[in-house]
Amino acid sequence: MPSFPGVDYMDIDSLFSEEELMVRQTVRDFVDEEVIPIIEEANRKEEMPMHLIPKMAEMGLFGATIKEYDLPGLNQVAYGLIMQELERGDSGLRSFASVQSGLVMYPIYTYGSKEQRDYWIPKLAAGQKIGCFGLTEPDFGSNPGGMRTYARKDGDSWVLNGAKAWITNGSIADVAVVWAKHDGVVRGFLVEKDTPGFSTAYHMGKFSLRASVTSQLFFEDCRIPAENVLPETNGIKYPLGCLTQARYGIAWGALGAAMSVYETARTYAKSRIQFGGQPIASHQLVQNKLAWMITEITKGQLLALQMGRLKDQGKLKPHHVSMGKMNNVNIALESARSARDILGANGISDEYPVIRHMLNLESVKTYEGTHDIHNLVIGEAVTGIPAYNPPMSAKDEREATARREAEAAK
Repeated sequence: MPSFPGVDYMDIDSLFSEEELMVRQTVRDFVDEEVIPIIEEANRKEEMPMHLIPKMAEMGLFGATIKEYDLPGLNQVAYGLIMQELERGDSGLRSFASVQSGLVMYPIYTYGSKEQRDYWIPKLAAGQKIGCFGLTEPDFGSNPGGMRTYARKDGDSWVLNGAKAWITNGSIADVAVVWAKHDGVVRGFLVEKDTPGFSTAYHMGKFSLRASVTSQLFFEDCRIPAENVLPETNGIKYPLGCLTQARYGIAWGALGAAMSVYETARTYAKSRIQFGGQPIASHQLVQNKLAWMITEITKGQLLALQMGRLKDQGKLKPHHVSMGKMNNVNIALESARSARDILGANGISDEYPVIRHMLNLESVKTYEGTHDIHNLVIGEAVTGIPAYNPPMSAKDEREATARREAEAAK
């Protein structure tokens, strides 16, 4: 199988360092050799390609920006290029790496105790342990502050009750970073597999992210030791800070999917002969679609690159990440739809990657903040006026939590 040539209309490669290009090429080769040949079958069978996890760990793809624990300590642009190439393979594969790095290793490394970091970071980096991130609930997605999972202190333990939904890696995770309320304040907890009162279930029947494990988490008087609390967490801003890390990676990853469908459509259009023996790439309507795709991909590349440079300088804001995630996922999805159109009937066959990417991107557009929610984040940034419902006061939160706990006790 020929290697992926890349998509670079405006010599953007000249803006990357040698190390960044080397990292990208290493992951690009891995995707070409290890992912592309097996991903369609995995998608058909709705199976996560678990055999790829040790290989990704060996390449240093988990926690790649961490400098301690003998990890690579890459800059944020190199990390973004890793996500780009992984999602060129499949959104589910990038989701796994994104969760492992940005939503599990990041909060443990940033908010955890030294003992938690020393135990979990090396094991997660080596792929010996798998993690998941439990924030979204059956009734609360875009409004995580409304969560109903709650925690209460009981002697030397904490007891969790509640449920989480749409959790990547949930049923294969060795540890779940779970967010729950205590007296109206959101705290982070490390819940290990096989803890009594903790159970999981697969989300069945997905037509998107089929090569990824998506689960529900259930907590029924789930008792965990006090040392499993993330000590630096005491508010909703802490899980949201984790989401900012993951959204940054998604903004890059979506470009990988866009590049895949663009190159597939471009190659197909040049070889598909119709109407008087000419390739369909010679027709104005097809060229218009390809021109739109390459233009939007180029703008998305520049947006992602500037985000990475700002992140390395400590200047990247959450509303910047909202623009990157919202824009790049949207243009990737529209590119996939245009590519499907160019391929005609072949566009719905998994002989080509287009329909798989298109369906995956329908989920990527929703998770980690929907398209509309990110527009509201940007709107607040440029007007100074939030368009969300006002949050509950701490007193109201405590009273609501007390009512739920009293009802559960009955």
